[in-house]
Amino acid sequence: MGEQKIAEDNVLAIRDLAVEFKTDIGMTYAVRDVSFSVPRGKVTAVVGESGSGKSVTANCIMRLIQPPGKIVSGSIDFSPTRTDGYDIVSLSNKDPRLFDLRGDLMSMVFQEPMTALSPVYTVGNQVAEAILCHRDVSEAEAWQEAVDMLTRVGIDDVSRRIHQYPFEFSGGMRQRVVIAMALVCNPELLICDEPTTALDVTIQAEILTLIRDLQQELKNSVLFITHDLGVVAQLADQVVVMYQGRVLEIGTVRQVLKDPLHPYTRGLLAAIPGLAQKGERLETISSVVGDADLETPYPLTQMADGRQVSLSPDLLREAGHE
Repeated sequence: MGEQKIAEDNVLAIRDLAVEFKTDIGMTYAVRDVSFSVPRGKVTAVVGESGSGKSVTANCIMRLIQPPGKIVSGSIDFSPTRTDGYDIVSLSNKDPRLFDLRGDLMSMVFQEPMTALSPVYTVGNQVAEAILCHRDVSEAEAWQEAVDMLTRVGIDDVSRRIHQYPFEFSGGMRQRVVIAMALVCNPELLICDEPTTALDVTIQAEILTLIRDLQQELKNSVLFITHDLGVVAQLADQVVVMYQGRVLEIGTVRQVLKDPLHPYTRGLLAAIPGLAQKGERLETISSVVGDADLETPYPLTQMADGRQVSLSPDLLREAGHE
């Protein structure tokens, strides 16, 4: 009964995921014992500073980790509605389900649009190719669907623009094309890996609004990787806080942003740039959080309000957990 409920409520369930990279000085764990779920039809934000393991976790979900990186333990249970569920980690590199996974059942929007677009093919060709790879339709039907999706993401004068190349688009328009490519096969999970970082502030707001509106329209699930807590407040339903490859706190966006339990989460919120009085210094994470609060890998504990947090026994008692 419990496992059936998990499959119904969550499109993705990550359990005890660990990833290591072989370096010249030995093995480095990029992700350690990461566990969280992505609720179906909701936006889950994964937040943390650079190097916290956010993007590595996202790449594991799509099985994009390449040597010298390696998934050494854990499971990623995917529960799509179109087919039977399976553990992504256990799939062999030649399993046909990996082909269906990438671009069809799941899609990713990357941070830099020019790395996701080929400079030698037109925009229309690239969006149509995403359809032709995964669907049994004619080329004319694929191009028409490409036109419809590019129109939906806000590309004007599509009949002309569809024959242009990526260099003829601005950064914001290129990111809209990447979003169109990601959504054209109506994936059940859309992974956004800091998709607005390379854009200026006004364009960032437009892209975030576009992602939110399309998620509500298409009813798909979104995993949004970011270090920007303003983005989290605007988009997310659930928040996962990561630090040095571990999950420190999981809760609703209101729980985590309004009443954070972990000292690191409080440090993240305190470090948001703001205005200081004359003679005062702005707080940083290190000025709020001590090393002892972060270095010990305490297990995630379920709290009475439903959130999960990695705290010492003393801090758990202070937080009201017996």
